[in-house]
Amino acid sequence: MALVPGGAAKRSMVPVDPTRRPVRRRNASRIIVRSGGRVLLVADSDPGKPGSRWYVTPGGGWDPGETSRQAAVRELAEETGLHVAPGELLGPIAHRVVTHGYSDQVLVQYEDFYALDLDTPFIPDTSGFTPDEKITLGEFVWADVGQTTRMVVWPAEIADLMVADGSSDIDLGHPEESTVPLEPHS
Repeated sequence: MALVPGGAAKRSMVPVDPTRRPVRRRNASRIIVRSGGRVLLVADSDPGKPGSRWYVTPGGGWDPGETSRQAAVRELAEETGLHVAPGELLGPIAHRVVTHGYSDQVLVQYEDFYALDLDTPFIPDTSGFTPDEKITLGEFVWADVGQTTRMVVWPAEIADLMVADGSSDIDLGHPEESTVPLEPHS
């Protein structure tokens, strides 16, 4: 696998031989937006794997010079249109180092998870999506725990994060979440 230094390279969105996928590494912040026992999720996809679909929480990579919390606030505003002050976020409530194998790249990402509790749900505004997000991301849903058990959600521990109170920093480990696994299954 080729390594893309710094993690700032744009995705090609074009499938490549799985053994030749570039590897990107970055820090990222994700936000567990909670309201009335529901969590805000957005559909994600791999353009090189037609029909692929799973759900994620809002969030993304840190810009140069940003802290984890600053990135969380910026990403929340860009992806949902919701503007909050950094102090409104609880956490980080969890962290992990996740490897995502996609058809065009491998992304190794250190993630901090924050929680945001709202009195009422809102309708996300996607006008701040980046060009890549316009290709890969789909509709938003407010899902309760029962619904999340019938969905593919990254991270799989979403139910735990929906009730995390911030009293401890949950270690979600080093999972792989892939549309094209790193090691082919026999």
